[in-house]
Amino acid sequence: MPPTDRPVTRNRRPNTSAKGADADAPFEDLARSPEQRSFLEQPVPLHVGHRERLRERFERGGADAMPDYELLELVLFRAIPRRDTKDLAKRLIARFGSFAEVINAPSERIREVKGAGDRVASELGLMRAVALRLMRAELVKRPALSSTREVIDYVRAAQAYESRELFRILFLDKKNKIIADEVQGRGTVDHTPVYVREVVKRALEIGASALILVHNHPSGDPTPSRADIDMTKLIAEAARPFSILIHDHIIVGREGHASFRALRLL
Repeated sequence: MPPTDRPVTRNRRPNTSAKGADADAPFEDLARSPEQRSFLEQPVPLHVGHRERLRERFERGGADAMPDYELLELVLFRAIPRRDTKDLAKRLIARFGSFAEVINAPSERIREVKGAGDRVASELGLMRAVALRLMRAELVKRPALSSTREVIDYVRAAQAYESRELFRILFLDKKNKIIADEVQGRGTVDHTPVYVREVVKRALEIGASALILVHNHPSGDPTPSRADIDMTKLIAEAARPFSILIHDHIIVGREGHASFRALRLL
């Protein structure tokens, strides 16, 4: 054929004979790496929509509209951002019994539950610390004796679920407002050493006019023992010459609380 001035054009198609090529795939898909294409083909995890639905339910009805395990799921979202948390929330509730007991469980026991690691234990511990800080902040704003319910709620949250006895003192000023909140002793499952002289000395150091004594019974039963009653009387007698009053001794446990003042033991 005679030569022509027009360039010869050909209808080129992608080389489908190359290894790994897909003859039916769109050109833009062929430009992606196998890893990118695999990611795009994955279905959207079901827990993504579940999380949004839980958040919407919480916003509409608050915590009272949700069972314990769903409220716990919301808490776990921060610690586990890319995995379903429903099964773990149910395992934690089954292990410890309730939302409150999960939040108050020791970190080492949280880690024993399948699927709960350091981040989960840390997140639950942080939530407990934040809740206590808020409750304490509310208490110091008003006289303790006019906020008996708030005082009991705070000390129960602070130590009702502890596995060892703690002896705590709330120090009050002349207006019965809390000026200090201190744990004075840490003991065993059924005993805490209390040094009467140290209690009075500390009250004098910070200028307290009255005290509320607090300790917990890890057994769960807050009923005062004979030793509890005798110890309280010794502190009251030692504080009296310094015009320091014992307003109450509150014992807390998983099953409730006991107030010496309400029981007329003071």
